[in-house]
Amino acid sequence: MKIRTRFAPSPTGFMHVGNLRTALYEYLTAKHDDGTFVLRIEDTDQERFVEGATQVIYDTLKLAGLKHDEGPDIGGDFGPYVQSERLGLYKPYAEKLVEEGKAYRCFCSKERLEALREQSESGYDRHCRDLTPEQIQSNLDSGIPYVIRQKMPLTGVSTYTDVVYGEISIPNEDMDDQVLLKADGFPTYNFANVIDDHLMGITHVVRGSEYLSSTPKYNALYEAFGWDIPTYMHLPLIMGKSVDEEGNEVISKLSKRHGSTGFMDLVNEGFLPEAIINYIALLGWAPSDNKEIFTMDELISAFDPKGISKSPSVFDYDKLEWVNAEHIKNMSYDDFIAHAKPFFDALDIDSSLYPMLDEILKPRITRFTQLPEKLAFVKEFGDFDLSLFEHKKSKSTLDTSKDILTRILPLLENTDWNRDAISGLLTGFATENEMKNALVMWPVRIAAAGVAVTPGGCAEVLMLLGKDESLRRIRIGLDRLTRS
Repeated sequence: MKIRTRFAPSPTGFMHVGNLRTALYEYLTAKHDDGTFVLRIEDTDQERFVEGATQVIYDTLKLAGLKHDEGPDIGGDFGPYVQSERLGLYKPYAEKLVEEGKAYRCFCSKERLEALREQSESGYDRHCRDLTPEQIQSNLDSGIPYVIRQKMPLTGVSTYTDVVYGEISIPNEDMDDQVLLKADGFPTYNFANVIDDHLMGITHVVRGSEYLSSTPKYNALYEAFGWDIPTYMHLPLIMGKSVDEEGNEVISKLSKRHGSTGFMDLVNEGFLPEAIINYIALLGWAPSDNKEIFTMDELISAFDPKGISKSPSVFDYDKLEWVNAEHIKNMSYDDFIAHAKPFFDALDIDSSLYPMLDEILKPRITRFTQLPEKLAFVKEFGDFDLSLFEHKKSKSTLDTSKDILTRILPLLENTDWNRDAISGLLTGFATENEMKNALVMWPVRIAAAGVAVTPGGCAEVLMLLGKDESLRRIRIGLDRLTRS
């Protein structure tokens, strides 16, 4: 049977990395075996509905490269793919279970249920489970509102097999008679989920490990209807790291207090969508060869659910940063420039310098949002601290810097302004004067940039600034050294 998976988010806001990992594993499970990935919007919980959130789901999946084969926006053979447009489907199924004695009408008031919750943690006491036909009819005739509850077995054990966690057994006495249809006629999430998955032919259900204990309820519904039970793949939690007041590292369920947890938030911070997806794939899954950097096609080819761990994974922002840097290093020239160009344009950098920038910046940035800071010297120049001219490793001092700038300035004024010519001039000067290259280049770079750290070396800084601006800044630096 062809694999069919589904991603069924609720439009309640941003896309958390946990939701995105679920979508990714569903996508990879399907695509690894040339299956179908379905998008279904579960919007029946109107209290949590957020305007515009459905579009966020579409935008996120598109940007993440998770292209669905069926869904609300593109259609398919099993629509509609929005749960609120399927409301007429659920009640007949619930009533069928009532007729067959597999579910029952519960007439308990909200007040009674609240009192039960206060008195006991064991859940609903099945008060209406064994009402006589006469009692039921009397309540119906009186117009008493009711919900439809699933009739769970009272003894024994329910067992199923999960791809990740293996055989799972839950005592039936621990499972309450869950509500299938609410008093307003709306299905509960659990009930609609099963009906929709069956009608849409979903073969593999991927979701968080918090559903491990409730899965027997789902299976009881499949069995009650005589339907095939799907293959289950439950995923471990994603945890976050923080530090308590005493400086101890604390691991807890990932939340906003650990940093950005939304896909679009991470993108806005400068992380590449493909790097985020690459990293999220590794949160709980390990390939057989321990490879860490993947394209989407490589993930599809390599993905095997057997590599999913039972243990929670920890979201490590430093590791995400490293993965992002590796993706930047692996970019083609055209892709790199496409991402960097808005930042270059803001600094009025000439396109003739792009090849040089591609060379010197790719190995030196972990996010493109670092470019404004790394290239700030191109536009910003002021009275920097003269102590920058002093550098122990290159043996540069204020006196050596003054001497070198005095002698190198006229040579720079008369050289061709290209990278090779500038570099050749500086290294040639060092050779002729029996100096190390660093002793010559350090003061020139400091005078031109006004900062200790720059991408690339002296020649690259001078090229970025251009001849006129470079010479102007070097003259200013020499003048300040002369007057110091």
